[in-house]
Amino acid sequence: MKKFFIYLVLAASINACTTKDNAHLNKAEDVEAKDQMALSSWSDSTRQLIEAWVKDVTDTSSPNFIPVPDRIAVFDNDGTLWPEQPVPNQLIFAIANLKALAPTHPEFQKDQVLKGILDGDLSPMKKAGEIGFLKLLAASHTNQTEDAFNLAVRNWADTARDAKFHKLYKEVIYLPMVELLNYLRANEFKTFIVSGGGVDFMRVWTEEAYGIPPYQVIGSYAAVKYDVVDGKPVITKTAGSPYVDDKAGKPQAIHQFIGKVPVFCGGNSDGDQAMMQYTSGSKYKSMCVILHHTDATREYEYDLKTLSGHLETALVEAKEKNWLVVDMKKDFKRIFSFD
Repeated sequence: MKKFFIYLVLAASINACTTKDNAHLNKAEDVEAKDQMALSSWSDSTRQLIEAWVKDVTDTSSPNFIPVPDRIAVFDNDGTLWPEQPVPNQLIFAIANLKALAPTHPEFQKDQVLKGILDGDLSPMKKAGEIGFLKLLAASHTNQTEDAFNLAVRNWADTARDAKFHKLYKEVIYLPMVELLNYLRANEFKTFIVSGGGVDFMRVWTEEAYGIPPYQVIGSYAAVKYDVVDGKPVITKTAGSPYVDDKAGKPQAIHQFIGKVPVFCGGNSDGDQAMMQYTSGSKYKSMCVILHHTDATREYEYDLKTLSGHLETALVEAKEKNWLVVDMKKDFKRIFSFD
């Protein structure tokens, strides 16, 4: 009887160990399956590279472990999180807002560039080059209160549709990149936008589109002034020398507004190269991802010959520093949620 009891105990112990081992295996399989679902729009090979890096730097037993407070991930916006062809979307908004403001601004008609835009003729602005573009931005973005400008952007984001895809601009966002943002946040990374686009323009809709709140959005900006009007605090956007958050301006802005060197960087052009260099200089094992726009059917194909999103020197450095170049035609199973 005693021997029989011992056999029962041993059998139970063996069964318990086997069950425990199986549970461990099942848990590992569940994690792997969850990771695959998290980045389901990526090609398997690229997904595995991203997952391997994340697992390495979030494993407390790894020599490459990154503490949670230092898990800073930065992303460009135009061409990285949503399209920037045939022109950046903020230019579309600027033209729309100029037309909305025109009835109360008769002085627009006295300027050849602005009058041309209002009449549907962009040639005077193109002929004026950068000066013409800055005139448009100044007229459509300044001398407005914070609330008025935010409302204008919100109305545009809720109604304006992309001419190629016939969807709201805020819906024409790269599904794999949204998956990547979510995957990083699930692994306790803090995600920031660091873009050449206007910071006030982006902050209105980025949380809805990407899950990135306004206070984690860095962009180009001009001057503002503060007043108290009828007892109410008011911020007004004013004309002034803008800070352009592009190229070398990106790491400078990261230093000013984040205060930590990123360990992950996503971009798509030479304008993001300095930000990737800065990320590569981290004391931790970092990762840089460059989107190469190669899909003329599902999106746009461009690199060298483009007014926005020129990609050349960053590709060269990518090979030197082992940055991950994502071929959107090959590495994105889906580009948009509506594909």
